[in-house]
Amino acid sequence: MNSTVESRLYKSVDGNVSEQELQQRYHYLDNLRALAMIAGVLFHASLAYSSMLHGLWISADSQQSSAVDVVGFFTHLFRMPLFFLIAGFFAAYLVAKRGMGGFIANRAKRVLLPLIVFLPLCLWAVVAAMLSAANTVENKSPVLAMVAKALANPADAPPPPPPTTMHLWFLYVLVFLYLLTWAFGYLNWSSVREKVIQIKPLAFLLGFPLLLMPGLLLVGSPLPAPDSFLPQLWAFGFFGLFFAVGYWMFKGDNLVEKISSYWWLMLIGSVFLYVLYYQLIPKRIVLPAPPIETHLKIVLKLCEAYIAVWMTLVCLVLGKRYLNGANRNMRFMADSSYWIYIIHVPLLFAIQYQLMDLSWGWLTKFAVSVIATLTIGVLSYTLLVRWTPIGWMLNGRRK
Repeated sequence: MNSTVESRLYKSVDGNVSEQELQQRYHYLDNLRALAMIAGVLFHASLAYSSMLHGLWISADSQQSSAVDVVGFFTHLFRMPLFFLIAGFFAAYLVAKRGMGGFIANRAKRVLLPLIVFLPLCLWAVVAAMLSAANTVENKSPVLAMVAKALANPADAPPPPPPTTMHLWFLYVLVFLYLLTWAFGYLNWSSVREKVIQIKPLAFLLGFPLLLMPGLLLVGSPLPAPDSFLPQLWAFGFFGLFFAVGYWMFKGDNLVEKISSYWWLMLIGSVFLYVLYYQLIPKRIVLPAPPIETHLKIVLKLCEAYIAVWMTLVCLVLGKRYLNGANRNMRFMADSSYWIYIIHVPLLFAIQYQLMDLSWGWLTKFAVSVIATLTIGVLSYTLLVRWTPIGWMLNGRRK
């Protein structure tokens, strides 16, 4: 079956898609996706100065601030859910435009191939910087000190950690979600779609977060990264549902417009829930995590679910209102953000290791590490990636 026939079949099953919808560019979603990736750079840079993760983050600095945790873990609750919702939207867009075969081919080139190419390179860069820092940094983090001790006494070294997908875990999860999209793509979902469209906005805002609870209850708080090579069930029950909502949004009945009048209530409600959430989560995370009472865990997970949904939708409403125009600078950021995100963790570690022995304040170190990482990312994208096969792999050929 060719892509044209597949596309027509998809349209007849899931509803009509106009030619204008298939040709238009969704600027606000491109821009929100770019901002989510850049926010990831800021989040990972901030963890070096987090008092909560000081004992677990390898580039943890002696300079710490609880302000990092207050802001960082709030954005952490909705940054990646927003990304997966947008990924689901564009998955439906590609299926409608290119058919299922074209969709799989495109995602293999844009997602699977970068994962295969860059994961080993990022792992090598992180390990190389870590080994160098273990021998040169004086004010070592607890994790870096443990690495230095293991290097000095190999016989007493703990077993190596299990294989990881690092910060590229989102690509790994997306590969599985795309395979599920292909597996379920030929089923007739028209009756389900009609029932979903009939759901009232307020019922969706109050009910959808509850669907996230089974997945969330499988992990601790704050949410960990599902970076294991063994697929994490909770990630599919959490991020996968946001992906499904994004997929439905492309065929849905103007979800953003329907919930737009509730954005300020969702924002206020999210802030209120986060105040409660932050009071309940541990202020210093240790492994293994101590047991937590069932009722307390349920409260934490309810907060996570509602904040994740409401703040993701707030971002969509405000993004469509203020970021939905063609802008040359935002388009460049949207194009470069993928590359910057791929390389940012090895860069951050290498830079922050050099800052650990300096007596600067945490805010100065944070600013220097972020600015240096983004500068290197932008320059390398402009000079080495944008017009090269690497850029074609990440973003397609540029005219």
